[in-house]
Amino acid sequence: MKYIFTAFLFLSTIQISYSQTDEEMVKKIFDKALAGGESYEMLDYLTNQIGARLSGSPQAAAAVEWSRQVMIDYGFDNVYLQEVMVPHWVRGKREQTRIVNSSKYGSIELNVRALGNSVGTGSSGVLAEVVVVNGLKELEKLGKKEVEGKIVFFNRPMDQTKVTTFSAYGGAVDQRVFGPSEAAKYGAVAAVVRSVATVTDDFPHTGTLIYVEDQPKIPAVAISTKDADVLEARHKEDKALKVYLETHCEMLPDVLSYNVIGEITGSEKPDEIIVVGGHLDSWDLGTGAHDDGAGCVQSIEVLRLFKELGIKPKRTIRAVMFMNEENGLRGGRKYAEIAKDEGKNHIAALESDSGGFSPRGFRMTGDEEDIVKVQSWQSIFEPYGIYDFAKPGGGADIGPLKDQGTLLIGLMPDSQRYFAYHHTDNDTFDKVNKRELELGAGGMAALVYMIDKYGL
Repeated sequence: MKYIFTAFLFLSTIQISYSQTDEEMVKKIFDKALAGGESYEMLDYLTNQIGARLSGSPQAAAAVEWSRQVMIDYGFDNVYLQEVMVPHWVRGKREQTRIVNSSKYGSIELNVRALGNSVGTGSSGVLAEVVVVNGLKELEKLGKKEVEGKIVFFNRPMDQTKVTTFSAYGGAVDQRVFGPSEAAKYGAVAAVVRSVATVTDDFPHTGTLIYVEDQPKIPAVAISTKDADVLEARHKEDKALKVYLETHCEMLPDVLSYNVIGEITGSEKPDEIIVVGGHLDSWDLGTGAHDDGAGCVQSIEVLRLFKELGIKPKRTIRAVMFMNEENGLRGGRKYAEIAKDEGKNHIAALESDSGGFSPRGFRMTGDEEDIVKVQSWQSIFEPYGIYDFAKPGGGADIGPLKDQGTLLIGLMPDSQRYFAYHHTDNDTFDKVNKRELELGAGGMAALVYMIDKYGL
């Protein structure tokens, strides 16, 4: 028993020594990110000089070349493009929607934006009575008799009582993604969806929809939360209320685009890969500052910090700018497909796609032993406000790597403001705080450092 106790003390002393060394390096990483970071300047250029970057657009192509050149200029060991065919949806002329026969209030203009991948109405528009539902189940109960020939207004809001706003988002977004096809099944001529947002304002929140095969494709728009309240109130007064809807969006043939990859080659185990990434594309509203310009520049900054601090990783560290997360996920799927075909060993993938707000933690999905190992480092991060090492987690673009045994990790910033800007004209550079963005980049770099040092 004496020898076991002595051995335990010896191992504990070693662990404390490792911890102190790690704490010193993690502090250096955060110090450099906060006092000498470049993520904010990168984001300024990406959002204000290039702008919105919808897949297939000239701006998306410009962002590809910009991020490639940035990583070359930073001296990463390898920088290259990975081909991927992406959808090319265009919004066309600005949308028009209005209540047209309110006996009490007359014509009322409504703030809407077409949902991504939606078909358009063309110049003739759609004029029909409105039926209001609070979700897909309520739509099903109404059936064809009550829905055919009408515009379905999906009016279920996000649950404001949920502190974790991404949970509230998940509880409301199904009516945006699948609602239009479900409405078409019962003969609806169009769909209007309450914006998936935590605020009441005039900004409609776009987002993708998925058309179901063998169902008609009907036009669909998101309506601002403020005008959703107006439409709901007017409909309660007049069940025969009619709305006119006009959109000019269309889906064009797929175009060639690219994932952009930069890496620092591992010095001891180059075949083990740690990925950090964000998606380079954005919606055509705003300039995609939080979604997901922030994640892209933070990922580049991780590798830049390694270079700046002279950290020579044992394993290969990759920054990946994924293309087409918003309306197709083609980039993430193509990356995972090529990784599988080439037999690449991705031990961990860290995605930042929840905004550039203050980091609160990391959420993980994968092997339980790997998760426990990462959780054991939590105390090192707590001085920087990063304390939530829970599960599950990950990200849309790294999700396809799950089947290859990769530990999936998502950076989790404070989420209270995210769904005020998400997918809107309001997602612009001025909504991003420099220090918060840099804290996130520092946290990502520090976690990558720990994974690289100790492996999984």
